[in-house]
Amino acid sequence: MFLIKNVHGNTVDHLGEAIVAGRYGVGASIPPEPVLCQELGVSRTVVREAVKSLIAKGLITTGPKVGTRVLSEDHWNWFDPDVIIWQSKAGLTPEFLRDLQDLRRVVEPAAMRLAAERATAQDIAEVEAAYAGMKHAVEHGGDYVTHDLRFHQGLLRASRNRMLVQMSKALGALLRTSFEISTRRKDGPVHSLPLHRAVLDAVIAHQPDEAEIAIRVLIDGAKEDIEEVLASRRRLPVLSSPARQLKAA
Repeated sequence: MFLIKNVHGNTVDHLGEAIVAGRYGVGASIPPEPVLCQELGVSRTVVREAVKSLIAKGLITTGPKVGTRVLSEDHWNWFDPDVIIWQSKAGLTPEFLRDLQDLRRVVEPAAMRLAAERATAQDIAEVEAAYAGMKHAVEHGGDYVTHDLRFHQGLLRASRNRMLVQMSKALGALLRTSFEISTRRKDGPVHSLPLHRAVLDAVIAHQPDEAEIAIRVLIDGAKEDIEEVLASRRRLPVLSSPARQLKAA
């Protein structure tokens, strides 16, 4: 990871991970610039730019006489992929995962209704390609999660609503969290594949009611997968790692 990101990105990661992991408590000050420069081996400019990035993500605030202080997680930008990755490294909590499922139940059914009304031939072709990738991964092994993500993001784009299209980008890391966990369950992808097909078929047939029902069934299945994994106390995924590869059937 260090070799992939530049100095700025590594500095943001170092501080962001420390904050999300609780090494700097809420209301606490992060170390001053000279200390961070020495600790991380970077310039003051790099530290200042990293601080600006963390302010934009809602993790810290700064002001005269109060210094740079850590904000509570209620202020964090939970649509920022970096924040999600840092949380996965610190440990995905049941509360976080249940919040994610609630969000999916609010957003995706409405988006599927719109997709069933507005999807173009190109939209359908992109989602079909994603589904084909999922099916291939189930039958022959490979990267199921990435294709699953493309499937859902493609349907969000097919809603032809600019705000939902923008949200599809922001939801990427959140959705991947759910999909990574679902694939941990034995035969999870095998059981969810026909549920995905039902959603896509309803969109192709321009049936909004059926599309909404189908996506709710799919989301409820994912919720059961997550609850089972949580109950088993199995290790949860770390999103900075490559997507899990399915083995050939």
